Amino acid sequence: MSAEASTNSSPSSSSGAVPPYPSKMARTEVGSPEVRAGSVGSGCSSADEDEDVEYCENSPWVFIPEPVFGKIFLALEPRDIMRAGQTCKRWNKLSRDEYIWRKYFQREFNVEASIGLKPGAESWRAEYKRLTDNVPMVMTDVLTNHSHQVLHVSFSHNGKMFATCSKDGFVIVWNSAYPSTIRDSYDMRKLSWKYTQFSQFNQSDTLLLVSGVHFGAPHSTSGEIAVFTVQGGFRLKCRVANRPYDIFGSWFSDQHLLSGDLNWLAHLVSTSFLWLNKANQEVDSEHTPIRNQMYKFYNRNASSIRAIMVANCPWLNDESVAKKDESAGEGTSKTAVIDDDEDDRRIGNPLSHYQMNQDQAMDDVYRAGRVFIPDIDLDFPYIPLENHDYASPIHYLDEFRREYEDSYYESSDDCLDDDDDQEDDDMSEVDDLDNICPKYLIFSTGSKTYTPHQIGFKRIGNVNFPRRIDPGPSLKERIALRERQRELEVIMREMSQEEIRLQYILQNETPPVEPNWANYESVSDRFDKIDKLIDLHGHIIGMGLSPDHRYLYVNSRPWPKNYVIRNPLEPPPIAQEIDIHVIDLMTLKKVGTMLRAHKAYTPNTECFFIFLDVCDNYVASGAEDMHAYLWDRYYGVCLAKYQHGDVVNSVAFNPRDNEMLVTTSDDYEIKIWRSLSQAKKLGIQPVGKAVEFRKAKSKAAPPS
Repeated sequence: MSAEASTNSSPSSSSGAVPPYPSKMARTEVGSPEVRAGSVGSGCSSADEDEDVEYCENSPWVFIPEPVFGKIFLALEPRDIMRAGQTCKRWNKLSRDEYIWRKYFQREFNVEASIGLKPGAESWRAEYKRLTDNVPMVMTDVLTNHSHQVLHVSFSHNGKMFATCSKDGFVIVWNSAYPSTIRDSYDMRKLSWKYTQFSQFNQSDTLLLVSGVHFGAPHSTSGEIAVFTVQGGFRLKCRVANRPYDIFGSWFSDQHLLSGDLNWLAHLVSTSFLWLNKANQEVDSEHTPIRNQMYKFYNRNASSIRAIMVANCPWLNDESVAKKDESAGEGTSKTAVIDDDEDDRRIGNPLSHYQMNQDQAMDDVYRAGRVFIPDIDLDFPYIPLENHDYASPIHYLDEFRREYEDSYYESSDDCLDDDDDQEDDDMSEVDDLDNICPKYLIFSTGSKTYTPHQIGFKRIGNVNFPRRIDPGPSLKERIALRERQRELEVIMREMSQEEIRLQYILQNETPPVEPNWANYESVSDRFDKIDKLIDLHGHIIGMGLSPDHRYLYVNSRPWPKNYVIRNPLEPPPIAQEIDIHVIDLMTLKKVGTMLRAHKAYTPNTECFFIFLDVCDNYVASGAEDMHAYLWDRYYGVCLAKYQHGDVVNSVAFNPRDNEMLVTTSDDYEIKIWRSLSQAKKLGIQPVGKAVEFRKAKSKAAPPS
């Protein structure tokens, strides 16, 4: 219904005989004497208690034209129009007008008028309710069990647990139900770890991958990955070397994980090995392999592969997409880079098309569509945002919202077996890698300097894991061979280069020539090619996948525009503000950018990470300004910021309940935030409230 449409008009309304609007009525609680007794005109009879109040046919309020009602309602607060809507049937109908609620929505949340209603949403009124009542906003738990900076948090896929890593050396697994309690913990300093930095549950939530840093020299890059059982006791299952430690590691399948190793070849040139490891390394024979080399990448200018992750991409099975990728790859060298200016106008609404199997009670609450919007101000005062510089929205390509329906593809989780009752020890190791869903290996890297400024993509198809290791020479034979090699090395050290060359000629052999590792073209056949590189022209400090693995969100601190790097060991200065880039994994193109979204202050020469997380409806990220931030994915607007006493390193949504968010900080604290709806449902007395990003109230005339 639009404001221009008018019904029930009469001569009295056109002659200006309309009485003034009784503002007291709209601001009176439902059920009060003023409403039920004569506020709608003399001679009116009230309805039964279980029905709407009837209006009197002779009342002058009947003849007010709808455009006038629209202007009056737009001058009210949303809670007032909801109360007025319970006065009578006509007011109830007018209080649900989509035009009015769209104006409310755009005004309150500062949404651009050109952005339409989110596909699949019930109404503007329902969306207003969602962003008011169903956004993690109130602090319900403050966990202080860590004794040092808390670096990372991750949830299990079933939403029942989350794990935290800290510089105190502990990994702690928590129960996510209110109030959160410790389920298990382990002090990794027993294994010569300096601290824990990253964790990830496998798909069946039976195992937990924990990545950490070893004790050693100040500039040591040595790290390790440990795997723990989660069901049937918190037991250490295996340990895997991992270098550099900021490669973190990732689950490749439910029973296999990825780790890394770094070998230097020449000055500023190295190679990164990625290894596929079995999570169960308790083998019966020394000839049974527990790991296999997967990729070997070339690194230039002191860079390396970091922050690896695996995305399940079922759309890669589409032959047309596959052919397009192959044709694009034929003319793409390993160092091909997609620049910022190469974004094309493709589909890509960054919403998760995967429908989560949420708790039935949560579904019932959402479907009920209650009329009453909770009076937030009664519990918590409205806190306007003082600094609007942070309220930066996500700006998407123009066509992405119009083509939203065309971007639908089945969930990546359809490629995985998610059986919580299946024990990990009974799983078939062969079946775990057979017929796997097509995947992308995603990582950060660099080519101009050692700090990561590019996102690399490597498509993964079939994976062959050897079932048996070739035993090779016996121990006695290997010892004898090693002794002969040592004798030969001693002899060659006493010979000149010319004598060595003559010896090779006499034996009809070619003298060995050390490869020119600095010339990639001459040694490219020794390495695996990266399919795509996207240069973000800034220091990449965090990445997160949407639940359907369709979109990649990246935290990056930009470099100065047109900055020329002359020394790879002296990276460009970086901005204090963090940009968020959105990449569509179907097209490998950027579909959105959020400039200057939040802040970080760590120098560009230091290694640091600000982790972000993505759920169906929202994006959240930590920041170094002692706050975490949350945005709506579709409308792109910032909704809230969450207070801490120091740098916020990591955030995580409960994958089964998007109304629960966990934030971790250098202040040693873990804070849990739930929506007002969830807090009331669970009977929780909140500890505090986040700062809402609402448009500042203006005394100007309401929008027409």
